[in-house]
Amino acid sequence: MPANASPAALIAAILLPPLGIYLARGSSPAFWIGTVLTVLFWVPGILFALAVILRPELLARA
Repeated sequence: MPANASPAALIAAILLPPLGIYLARGSSPAFWIGTVLTVLFWVPGILFALAVILRPELLARA
């Protein structure tokens, strides 16, 4: 598990995906992508949030 993947962020990623992304990365483009995916379709939002939290090299902040 990556260093920035706290248990709270993982639980939040399952219950409310944008919150999980925000806890792990802050207000980044990944947060907004996760918000749109969650609003449109909840399951892709969860999968995206888990991928962003567990694989920090995805959509790395510049």
